[in-house]
Amino acid sequence: MSLRTLADPFFLAHRALRSEIASMAQAAQGVVLDVGCGTAPYRPLFAHATYFGVEVATSSEYGSKKGGADLLFDGRTLPVADASVDAVLCNQVLEHVFEPLPFLRELHRVLRPGGRLLMTVPFVWDEHEQPYDFARYSSFGLAHLARSAGFEVVESRRTLADASLFAQLWLAYWFKVVRRGNPSSMARKVVVAAMSAPVNLLGLALARVLPASPDLYLDNAIILARPGAMIGTTPNGGGAA
Repeated sequence: MSLRTLADPFFLAHRALRSEIASMAQAAQGVVLDVGCGTAPYRPLFAHATYFGVEVATSSEYGSKKGGADLLFDGRTLPVADASVDAVLCNQVLEHVFEPLPFLRELHRVLRPGGRLLMTVPFVWDEHEQPYDFARYSSFGLAHLARSAGFEVVESRRTLADASLFAQLWLAYWFKVVRRGNPSSMARKVVVAAMSAPVNLLGLALARVLPASPDLYLDNAIILARPGAMIGTTPNGGGAA
C-alpha cells in the first residue's frame, strides 16, 4: 500500500468495491458486458472472459466518459441481441437511472437464462454527478426491485459496514469543500492528499478495533441471476434486438 494510494480521498471506497467486484468476477464466464463502464477500470478482473464495455452516448459530462467503452448506447436500449451475454457488470450506475425498472429489464433481456448480473449500488453517499443522481437503495429495496425485473437474488453483501465508513464520508465532504474553494489544481491536490493519507489510515485502524455495523454501510454488492439453465457459451451475434 503506497503513499500515493493512500492519498486518494476515495481509497477506502475504491478498495472495497474492487475487492467485491474481483470476488464477483469469479462467477462470470463467457461474454461479459460492463454497462456504464466509464474508463473500464475493472476490465483486467475479467481477463478470463470476453469483456465488452458499454457507455452512454451523450455530449453531457455525465455520459461523455467513454474512454474504456467498446460500445455506445442511448441509455435505454443496449445494442446487443436478446440472451446473448453470460454476465453483466453494472457498477455504481443504478443511482443515475431515473427509471430503474425498465433499465433492469433491459439488462435481463440481454442475459442468457442462468446468466449473472453483478451490481454495486450506493446506500450512503453524497450527491454526485449532479444533476444525474436520482436514488439510494437499501439492500431490501434493491432486492425487491431486482425481483420485480425478473431476477433471483444469489448473494447480497455490503461494503464498509464498519467504522471506516465515517473516514470515507469525512473525506468525501473534505474533497468537495476543497474543490468548492477553487484553489489552483496543484494546491487542491496537495491539500486533499495531505488530509486523505492520515484519514485513510485512521479508517483502516478503526475498522479493526471498533465493532462492525451491518445496518450502516457504504455500497451494496449484489449478484443476481436470470432464472433458467445456461443454454450455451457461444455468444449470439450482436445487434439491436
